[in-house]
Amino acid sequence: MKGLKITVLLATSLLMMASCNSKKKITKDVEKRGEVLIENYCSGEGFYSTKKTFRSNAIGESMDQMTAKKKARSNAQAELAKTISSTMKIVGDNYVKSSEFNNKEEVTETFNEMSRTVVDQELTGAIKICEKYTKTPEGTYKCYMALELSGEKIVTKYNERLSKNEQIKADYNYEKFKETFDKEMEKLANQQ
Repeated sequence: MKGLKITVLLATSLLMMASCNSKKKITKDVEKRGEVLIENYCSGEGFYSTKKTFRSNAIGESMDQMTAKKKARSNAQAELAKTISSTMKIVGDNYVKSSEFNNKEEVTETFNEMSRTVVDQELTGAIKICEKYTKTPEGTYKCYMALELSGEKIVTKYNERLSKNEQIKADYNYEKFKETFDKEMEKLANQQ
């Protein structure tokens, strides 16, 4: 029994050393090519958009730490706005195509205008879900930031605006609109 324990311990140790050596080999191969492996904070698996939330991340760099933070937030908000706007454009286009609106082109333009307005208003409510700082060898600060905004919040505000629009009000069907929105959020989540 003692011999079995020693054999298992040696095998485990060898496996651990082999896995460490493979990481060192990858790092050395990257360095040989003149590349440096970079860890990107506030990004990756836990920071992708989901069926329920829009998410974005960005980096800001400056000699001043607060300026780096402001740049990161501004960049993340711009990315968030771009994602929301393109999703809402697709939702609007798909909703109008599947509906019985008389002047589809005019209604589509109205949807797009509302999307811009809603996105601009709602971006201030984006929640910071990650914030990390580094200092570069040159002495500048980098701020890594990730933001999220509830898809439900966006669709609710959009619904409020659509319900007030006389041109759309008569033919507008919230349930159909929400269904179209949910399908696009599902696609967005699956793209990542």
